[in-house]
Amino acid sequence: MAPSLLDQRNHLQGVPPVHVALLTAVLAGWVMDFGFPDYDIWPLALLGLGLMLWSIRGLSLSASLLVGAVGGFSFFGILIWWLTVYLGLIPWIALTLAQVFFFSLGMGLVGLAWHYGSRHWPGLAGRLVVTPALVGGAWMTREAVSSVFPFGGFAWARIAQSQSESTLAPWVAWLGTSGMSFLLAFFMAFLIALLAEHRLTWDTRAALAWAATTALVIWPSWPVQESGSIRVLAVQGNADAGLFADYDRGDNLADHYRVTAPLFGTDVDVVVWPENASDIDPLRFPDATQVVSEVSREMNAPLVVGTITRDGDETFNSMLLWEYDAASGRDIVRDQYDKIHPVPFAEYLPWRDFFYPLAPRLFSMVPRDYSFGERDTVFEVDGATAGIAICFDIVDDEILWSMMDSGADIIFAPTNNADFGRTDQSVQQLSIARMRAIETGRSVVNISTVGTSAVIDPRGSELDRLPTYEEGYMLLDVPLATHTTPATLLGRNLELLVVGFTLSGIGIALVGERWRRKTRGSGV
Repeated sequence: MAPSLLDQRNHLQGVPPVHVALLTAVLAGWVMDFGFPDYDIWPLALLGLGLMLWSIRGLSLSASLLVGAVGGFSFFGILIWWLTVYLGLIPWIALTLAQVFFFSLGMGLVGLAWHYGSRHWPGLAGRLVVTPALVGGAWMTREAVSSVFPFGGFAWARIAQSQSESTLAPWVAWLGTSGMSFLLAFFMAFLIALLAEHRLTWDTRAALAWAATTALVIWPSWPVQESGSIRVLAVQGNADAGLFADYDRGDNLADHYRVTAPLFGTDVDVVVWPENASDIDPLRFPDATQVVSEVSREMNAPLVVGTITRDGDETFNSMLLWEYDAASGRDIVRDQYDKIHPVPFAEYLPWRDFFYPLAPRLFSMVPRDYSFGERDTVFEVDGATAGIAICFDIVDDEILWSMMDSGADIIFAPTNNADFGRTDQSVQQLSIARMRAIETGRSVVNISTVGTSAVIDPRGSELDRLPTYEEGYMLLDVPLATHTTPATLLGRNLELLVVGFTLSGIGIALVGERWRRKTRGSGV
């Protein structure tokens, strides 16, 4: 009988026993969480990543799946606790377990990469480069799949997103979010393999670790080329009206009007209100029409405003480009963006006939299903092309590449964080917005109903920020840019290349191992 993978671990040095691996995975998930906002101690995200990869090293496939499930629950269970504010424990458990499923499969792939990669490429380059690259690729593959599947995926908590305050953040402009996740996982796997490489002296290992770390840290930022600016007024109304919170209809509109009205006559190029800031549709209700028209008229500027629109039987989460046209004396909706990927189980209930009977009280909180928008993702505003990302749109790679393909030279990211209370959710979202600014080389105006609202420049620097749960506004000249970063140029191509490399590399190693066993068994 062929020995099990667990019995074949002697070719790897420094392999943890299974019980130690389980405890390490729990610790790793907790430590990784400290690397994300609100704690934002970014080196701990890398330390946690390293511990997670080390805990899998040398385990059997079944043990890797188990350790991955435990580590995934530790990580996601802590990180997305904000989901419980209005929805309670059941949605938190459901989303956490869904992510645990993918995390477990991903760690199984990592385990295969560690085991078979090191056996198939036993030379120094194989152990220190090829195998760590397969491990990094396996980590990124798990992130890539869970970011799009099922129902559009959950592209939250990718390891690159932890680095918004890091000296490593400029890498995202070169490689994109997925590419940077691959790089970080490859780097930590390289350090683990180097630490276990007893055929090298400690001095040699230290020198290689120092050289790799230095190269990672000092890699230059992609040069930003600003092409002008646009004067933006972004308003946070401190309106507690979310998808699930109880509120009186019209509160959002009244709150944002109240903050904006004292600024009438201020010289601006555009006014930006958050998602659902007009919680009464100005396209259908004259009272709301009068309010948004007054804002545009008195500010002598277009108003970008979020609302819920209807088109026949379909309902959309929309942003409107509303403008009072002085020449004609009429209100004009110059453009409209309907959210392309509504959030499943929040903005729509997939497979409603199946899921609703399972928890009717819970899913009654999703009484309507928002339709999937088909309009483009950009507005033309005062000579600038603004990409529009509503709330969770900011984590969606497809929407990001769509707006960049359409020539966006600034990004407006209106959002409504009222459903998540005073939790880490809004600062986690802002960190993603900051990484998107660096990734695309575009300023991001992240404006929320309750915070966290901030304006980020193309280098990732914060130009202005508002306190959470306080009404206020940001009025400033925001840089525009038209240059192309490598990440924008690559789009998903690097991600697809790494996934192909990983799966084919592990496949080649598996076939090679089977061939070796067959030849040994036949006495060849």
